Amino acid sequence: MKSFYLTDAGKIRSHNEDSVIITKNQSGDYLMAVADGMGGHSAGEVASSIVVSHLSKCFNESFCNMEKSKAVNWIREMATEVNDLIFSYAAEHPESRGMGTTLVMALITKNYVLIGNIGDSSGFVVKDNKMHKVTYDHTLVNLLIKAGELSPEEAKDHPKKNVLMKALGANNPIDIDIFDCDMDISSVLLCSDGLTSMLEPEQIEKVLLSDIEIEDKVIKLIRKSNNRGGTDNISIAYLEFSESGD
Repeated sequence: MKSFYLTDAGKIRSHNEDSVIITKNQSGDYLMAVADGMGGHSAGEVASSIVVSHLSKCFNESFCNMEKSKAVNWIREMATEVNDLIFSYAAEHPESRGMGTTLVMALITKNYVLIGNIGDSSGFVVKDNKMHKVTYDHTLVNLLIKAGELSPEEAKDHPKKNVLMKALGANNPIDIDIFDCDMDISSVLLCSDGLTSMLEPEQIEKVLLSDIEIEDKVIKLIRKSNNRGGTDNISIAYLEFSESGD
């Protein structure tokens, strides 16, 4: 497998509240995670950093050759733990109250691929040269679309399109969506909405399917997002499976 991750402040924001990681443990399993912090005045940056740091630490300490059902429970436990950590931090630091973060994460082993998400950071997979969105955005507009009160076209320019219905640090208890992916996929992309709000799925897919190095794909996606306005922080974690399946 090949992997690469990168985060960029974008063209408008003065600082970056996103956190991103890809890490591989001793048994060859991979953890990927992107967290898009909210709260301003560095509070969002703290929230996303708490999440990514705790996930990485626990993954490398306790995740090893875990069967799928236990891995699903592990994801749920991690969501609860990082949510509690954010609430505890905010309680001890009044200036950070109201901080929160999205989370999209993936566990990749030789036997399964699991993707979990809270909020509007996204998880995609590429299968048979086609990109597919796996996750569901926990936003107000998506709720309205589901209820039949809004069309997907109307949602694109809706004034409340960024209103989240679920986020770490905002909901307690927290419930994370978990998706069991096919094993015959060729790559996994996790990203904050700084990418998906700037580029159409077809534009992202075109870059992922291009014949360039994995690092260049990620850099190109961030550059394209900035060229389109870069109105938010942009974070990408990307992993490609090798032809041999290693």
